Amino acid sequence: MARVVILLAEGFEELEAVAIIDVLRRAEIDIISAGLQQGPVSSARNVKIVPDTLIDTIQADDFDMLVLPGGIPGADNLNADQRVMDLIKDFNSKGKLTGAICAAPYVLANAGVLDGKRATSYPSFKDRLGSAVYEEKTVVQDGNVLTSRGPGTALCFGLAIVEKFAGKEKAQQIKEGMLIQQKCD
Repeated sequence: MARVVILLAEGFEELEAVAIIDVLRRAEIDIISAGLQQGPVSSARNVKIVPDTLIDTIQADDFDMLVLPGGIPGADNLNADQRVMDLIKDFNSKGKLTGAICAAPYVLANAGVLDGKRATSYPSFKDRLGSAVYEEKTVVQDGNVLTSRGPGTALCFGLAIVEKFAGKEKAQQIKEGMLIQQKCD
C-alpha cells in the first residue's frame, strides 16, 4: 500500500489538508500528517488539528509521496523550516512524488524541484515559482511533481494522488461516491 505524508505548519489551509487526507483515506492509501512542532497545529482560520507525528520522525525511504498544503502563513512557515527543505530535496533526489497546492508550490520552487517543470499554484503565487512553466489547470503533473491551485481544487488534487497510487478506476469510484461534480483536469 502506498504511504503519503502531509506536512502541517501553523497557518495551513484547512480545506486543502483535510480534503486531501479524507480522499486518500477513502482510497485506503496510508496518509500520515506530520507537524513541525509538538501538539495541535492551528490552521489559517484557527481550526486545530493534532498531527499523527512530528516531522523529525519522517524519512523519505518510508513514504511514496510528500504533500504540502498551502495557506498563509502555513506555506511561509514550511518555507522557513530547513527540515522541510531537506525532506523535499530528499524525496526529489530519490525520484519520489512531491505535491503542493495553493501557495505551497513556491516552497517546492525554493527547494529547487520545480526548475524547468510545468506547475500551477494559487494565481497570486505564479510569479514565485522560479523557472517553472506556469499552467492555469486544476492539477498539473510534470515528472514526479504534482501541483494544484487552491482550496476549490483540493478534492481534484486528492483524486489525482489516488489515481497515481490506486488507479483511475478507484479515483472515479471515490469521485462518484463523494458526488464531486467538478471536472478535474
